Amino acid sequence: MGIKVKQIAGIILIFLCLAVCSSTYADFGLVRVGLTDNKFQNVLKQTVTVYGTADCDICDKESHKIIYTVPAETDITVKNGVTGLEVSANGKGATLRDFVIVCPQGVIGVRGLTRKGKPALYHGAFEVVQKPDRKGFYLVNLVEVQEYLKGVVPNEMPVRFGLEALKAQAVAARNYVLGPRTQAYDEFNVVDSVASQVYYGVNTEDDLATRAVMETDGIVALYDNEPILTLYSSTAGGYTESYSYAFSDPVTKMFPSIHKPYLVAVPDKEEFKPLDDEDKAREFYMSKVPSYDIDSPYYRWEKKWAVGELENILKSTLVSQSKTGFIHPAFNQGDVLGKIKDIKVMKRGASGKAVEVELMTTRGCYRISKELVIRRVFQKDGISLPSANVIFEKQLDNNGNVTDITAYGGGFGHGVGMSQYGAGYMATKLDQPYYNILRHYYTGINLGTLPVTVCGEPVKQTFWAPIGRAQIVVTSSNTAKITAVINGKTMEFPVTKTIFQKDYRIDISRYIEDGENTIIFYPPTLGRSITLYVELVEKYGTENS
Repeated sequence: MGIKVKQIAGIILIFLCLAVCSSTYADFGLVRVGLTDNKFQNVLKQTVTVYGTADCDICDKESHKIIYTVPAETDITVKNGVTGLEVSANGKGATLRDFVIVCPQGVIGVRGLTRKGKPALYHGAFEVVQKPDRKGFYLVNLVEVQEYLKGVVPNEMPVRFGLEALKAQAVAARNYVLGPRTQAYDEFNVVDSVASQVYYGVNTEDDLATRAVMETDGIVALYDNEPILTLYSSTAGGYTESYSYAFSDPVTKMFPSIHKPYLVAVPDKEEFKPLDDEDKAREFYMSKVPSYDIDSPYYRWEKKWAVGELENILKSTLVSQSKTGFIHPAFNQGDVLGKIKDIKVMKRGASGKAVEVELMTTRGCYRISKELVIRRVFQKDGISLPSANVIFEKQLDNNGNVTDITAYGGGFGHGVGMSQYGAGYMATKLDQPYYNILRHYYTGINLGTLPVTVCGEPVKQTFWAPIGRAQIVVTSSNTAKITAVINGKTMEFPVTKTIFQKDYRIDISRYIEDGENTIIFYPPTLGRSITLYVELVEKYGTENS
């Protein structure tokens, strides 16, 4: 490939500097998304062909210099090689190390990759990263968080759920990309599938969903002055579950895991009592008690197996799921299962979710823990149970032998945090604003900008205030005043926070506009620092003061 080297100017240089220098995206800069294949499975690649809708620049990752400019719609083929990445375009080729492809005047696509039946196109840039062992490479989309969310929100939630539900989804998705529960790869932060969040790019964007992203700009959900882990699922079934009873600790694998006070079991209605015993769970999930999730096709479901069918399934699923460490004793390849005698839920969460299931056979007794493992063990037609909100019933013949097993249940997904169908119901049927939806599903939260420490350089934040009310929350300070420019107006505020006071709040509502706002925090003098953020104060929410 002919080499043409020049400095990247203006926005391209800034973009690349952010892309290659930021290891996190806590400043709402860029997010790194690992792109999978058409089956949303494989992220490691051997070859890929990309293109731009306008001229593309292939740029050196380290020097930020343009190596080669490729005309619009021209294929750029990347192949894995033993000495680097073999790149070819316009009949020319070269072997490169990690590099970035940008399309300043257009968007970039991947030949042969489709999302929702349309060619996959993306904002931002592509970073091509070869594994150290040279066994493949990753195609990583470097994209601004807001642009990323435009490709997430309409694919994670049906737009028919309405603007306020979409806003709740936008905030939840923004929080999630700030801090996923786990990060499986060092080369990128999230993938584009349900393993993280569904992200399909430019061709799947929707005007209403984009409006939801813009009208929650800069806003995250906070607990104790920190961004929360905003788990969500399709359908909770009328009662969400506590994090600790659905997920194991991602590091220690401890289960139940550490309690998260903002991810606790929440009923859709106050009259719903905890479902942590068999009779209450049975009554709830074997009837269609009206709740926010009632419009979901998975609100209530039923699966049935002939006993021999289920035994054959278990011989396979018990082996694969024993590798998780949540089946005791482990069931290994070649072990004899025996005949099913009974299936009992030994422990339930407050939502009625099965936390531990006992499988009794003529050859042994197995304890199966954790909702995802339980769902994957009791498959039907190769598909896991929709949820672990499940009741098992057995049918017996005249000799007392099990002939059939039926599972009755409710919900789809892990059921922790926001229920998407529930959010849609609250928005369209109850006319609830997005912040009330989020407050329902995430206990004790407030909404605001990302907390920042100001020291040495000014910090600028933009945020959307839905009703023009906000306050500055000072969480840590060794200065007596704050200097800030709010929507172009310079203001100084005294800080009288004492060492015995957790937070100090300053009402700035008179300077806040309904809609988009900008605030610039200036650093204190003499090397001092201050940690703070802007909190929204809603008419119908709980005001912290």
